[in-house]
Amino acid sequence: MRELRRQIERKAYERHEIASAELSAPEGAPEAVFKDPYFLDFLGLRDGHDEADLEAAILIQLKAFILELGQGFAFVERKKRMVIDGEDFYLDLLFFHRRLRRLVAIELKLGRFKAAHKGQMELYLKWLDRYERQPGEEAPIGLILCAESSHEQVELLQVQKDGITVAEYWTELPPKAELERQLRSALADARERLERRRLMQ
Repeated sequence: MRELRRQIERKAYERHEIASAELSAPEGAPEAVFKDPYFLDFLGLRDGHDEADLEAAILIQLKAFILELGQGFAFVERKKRMVIDGEDFYLDLLFFHRRLRRLVAIELKLGRFKAAHKGQMELYLKWLDRYERQPGEEAPIGLILCAESSHEQVELLQVQKDGITVAEYWTELPPKAELERQLRSALADARERLERRRLMQ
């Protein structure tokens, strides 16, 4: 009963429906494991937090973060160091997805998605593919978690073709009316994508 009450308080149904609307990809496709938005209200972040605070809070609440990501994720490393042309680069979080058999790179961004974030993630994925990918694994994929997505930029850049997903994260649940609006919008977007795919076949 306590768990049911907690799920109701966190608006579990609306959260599930918003996430499910995004999962219109075929089973086994990389985009089928990511959702948008991610609800990170359990982190307890205050206004004025930075990326380091977000990352630290995720690591403290790693079990809850993995549950929010979805089934099949296993934590690999924090601040994965990559040396490229003698320069150090650090990937925020590295996971492995068991069902997809591939590494999952996660970058955390405080503000709105920018086109430069795609280039950064592409570099990280190429490095992981060359130096970290094990025999029998598929090519690594990436998730850029932003405080706000830029839907038109994401669409124009065709990030999913490069194995990259951009999703928003929310550090507190919005009011019910906002959740319902998001649900309607996500369902409309999913229907539109499915219709475009159907017309292209």
